[in-house]
Amino acid sequence: MVLALLCVAQFVVVLDTTIVAVALPATGADLGGDAAQLQWVVTSYTVAFSGLLVFGGRIADVAGRRRCFIAGLMIFAAASLVCGLSPNLGTLIVARAFQGAGAALLAPAALALLTGLYGDGHARRRALAWWTAAAAGGGATGWVLGGMVATGIGWRWIFLVNLPIAVAGCALALRLLRAGGGATRRLDVPGAITVTLALTLLVLALTRFEHGAVLAGVLGLAGAFVAAAAFVWVERRSADPLVPARLVADKSFGTANLVTAVLTAVTTPPLLLCVLHLQGPRDRSALETGLAFVPFNLAVVAGSLAAPAVFGRWGSRATTVLGLVGIAAGSSLLALLPSTGAYLGILLPAFLLMGCGLGLASTSITTVGVSVADGPDHGVASGVLTATAQAGTAIGIAGIVGLASGLTAAADSIEGIRLAALAAAGLALLATYPALVTRR
Repeated sequence: MVLALLCVAQFVVVLDTTIVAVALPATGADLGGDAAQLQWVVTSYTVAFSGLLVFGGRIADVAGRRRCFIAGLMIFAAASLVCGLSPNLGTLIVARAFQGAGAALLAPAALALLTGLYGDGHARRRALAWWTAAAAGGGATGWVLGGMVATGIGWRWIFLVNLPIAVAGCALALRLLRAGGGATRRLDVPGAITVTLALTLLVLALTRFEHGAVLAGVLGLAGAFVAAAAFVWVERRSADPLVPARLVADKSFGTANLVTAVLTAVTTPPLLLCVLHLQGPRDRSALETGLAFVPFNLAVVAGSLAAPAVFGRWGSRATTVLGLVGIAAGSSLLALLPSTGAYLGILLPAFLLMGCGLGLASTSITTVGVSVADGPDHGVASGVLTATAQAGTAIGIAGIVGLASGLTAAADSIEGIRLAALAAAGLALLATYPALVTRR
């Protein structure tokens, strides 16, 4: 029951990214706004979520993971209510930022609770497999449900449906989760402020590059660099740093974060371009497009659930490398996409290979990352890993999609998808080296 509760929380956090993206046209028709303004409905959530994850993870360690889990759910529910009742686009964008802040408290607390529930070994790997599968299920459901709800009862119910789920989650958390006082340590406020500012500016800058705002992107990157330097300076002088020195120095934890960033950077851009291509040049509806991507998410679920057995037999390195090779193979297949048709011959097998590879590698590398931080630092380690995944997504979209846009007529053209797929395949293969040299 506890595992189910934590996985449902992860499901909802991921769901609210994809379900909103599909419903943007219906939202714009009601509240107004052009494409650039509507994009902030997605961006505000992503920036707040990414920027506050490390801070949220450390709060979970200090204040108690159950408290943060419940607080995150309550903030998420309240923001969802405001989103659903928004009278204008500005209110919706601000409420989405608060939704992201609630998710930043919720996600690392849930992952820390999950890893603390099981000792290091097969049981934890199985639990993390279900966690990864829940995220994939949230992504798949979002694509399909977003199109159905937006064209049916209305886009506002995309947010209002979160309320009963959050209320039930809070009630179950009070009943099922053990209360804890957190760690006997202080919260490094200067470190929290500087790392939050650095992550927020980094993701914001990358999203600005994605939408062609080069000057805003450059200024954001400069600000992120200054904030990151300030964070390092503060941490080296802190008696109780936000991110413990042992985590920073651990090569396995560093490799886990690097591979986590690569996994999201190489899978999101090609899939995003395929979504745009199906809805644009191929003129598919939002619902048809969502259904086309269900096999990918089912493959992620299958790969996640198979990962513990592969991990137990061959170890983390082989499991992670096998997943990365699967992603590279699927991306290479996408590079053969013809101008018409080819769903069964190209897209479907590519989605299956990429999905299985992502499930295997994500479960394996997350197991390595959280195992390094056994004890009082589960929360901050979970926050760092999740923040790295979010940053990887932003970097991949800005870099790979930007490359496809710059070298082809349109990023969502066949040529753009092929170029993005080849870049993703090459990066996935390069990531096999750090995965091979890390500790088993």
